[in-house]
Amino acid sequence: MTAFTFDCNETILLTATGLLFLIQIAFYTIYYLRIPRHEKDAGREATPYSTDCPPLSVVIYARESCEQLQANLPAVLEQDYPQYEIIVITDGTDDGTSDYLTQLQIAHPHLYHSFIPNSSRYISHKKLALTLGIKAAHYDWLVMTETDCRPATNQWLRLLARNFTSGTEIVLGYNNYQRSKGWFHKCIAYDNLFQAMRYLGAALGGHPYMGLGRNLAYRKELFYKTKGFSNHLNLLRGDDDLFVNQIATGRNTRVETDAHAVMQRRPYARTKDWREEKIGYASTARLYKGMQRYVSGLETTTRLLFHTGWIGTAMLAVNLQHWLVAGMALLLFLFRWGVQAYAINKNARTLGDPQRYYLTLPLFDIIQPIQSLRWKLYCLFRRKSEFLRK
Repeated sequence: MTAFTFDCNETILLTATGLLFLIQIAFYTIYYLRIPRHEKDAGREATPYSTDCPPLSVVIYARESCEQLQANLPAVLEQDYPQYEIIVITDGTDDGTSDYLTQLQIAHPHLYHSFIPNSSRYISHKKLALTLGIKAAHYDWLVMTETDCRPATNQWLRLLARNFTSGTEIVLGYNNYQRSKGWFHKCIAYDNLFQAMRYLGAALGGHPYMGLGRNLAYRKELFYKTKGFSNHLNLLRGDDDLFVNQIATGRNTRVETDAHAVMQRRPYARTKDWREEKIGYASTARLYKGMQRYVSGLETTTRLLFHTGWIGTAMLAVNLQHWLVAGMALLLFLFRWGVQAYAINKNARTLGDPQRYYLTLPLFDIIQPIQSLRWKLYCLFRRKSEFLRK
């Protein structure tokens, strides 16, 4: 009977680990499965969509991006959509972009381009370029993307537009990375997917708190009504995540989860480039309003405490040769791992991600919050001027 008798320390550790386990399971079964559930509802026509295809304007900022435009812009120009225009604003640098766009205009009259002068100062070049592009747009619906992205299919704009209902002012889309080999590429793909599970899942739950400018739509009228980027003009970044954070509500925001509406990117070739992007978003995340960042923090905290709890319980039990307790701790870990693998890979399949995560999950599960802490520390110890407009 001693096998079924737990000492005080074992009881406390098992109880605490069990509570953390339940919190984690709730996150994965309720919060992180919202995207697959939404797509299932869309498939059985339980989600109301608009049948109209209103004219829209695609706005792209280009900075020394001639090669990226050559690779990706043709897929944007050849969308199966009745009426749309593409406005490309460059930062004035001469890398062949202007000549390439002028050439494309011959075959694609719905393409327009302009530039901001290199002498522009005291405002983020990207925010200035987007503002000029929005002012030049002829249509009310604006679609934002970037030069390093290409639509997964020619149905990208149609699928975004089906969300343009009368009460909708913002549509959030998803972007992923093209499949690539190597540990680094799988790591950034997982981080990207997990981030989307959070912000798209929050929006589907009626609490939008951010969006990414690689696949984002909103009304021109809303941009003017909220005075555009004026609330964070002092920051170098924030044209997508902070802007959405200030204007999005549960009533005016919708999410497009169809894999055919995904924007695809080439994986970063250098760790440094990915790190700079993550540091940039970390610098604006601290300014988000609402409770969602605290909800994400709760998930991260309980996740790390759960791993500490089951490992500590198992080690104590092994030391005391109490194999039942060690087995129970291991069972909690394995059960959560199974639920986690199901939820994450279900999201990956729904969103058209090429990667799958099984054996790597426990490692990514710990690495991801450590990396997030790393980006926050970078922000803390960097000069504030690095995040301000130049």
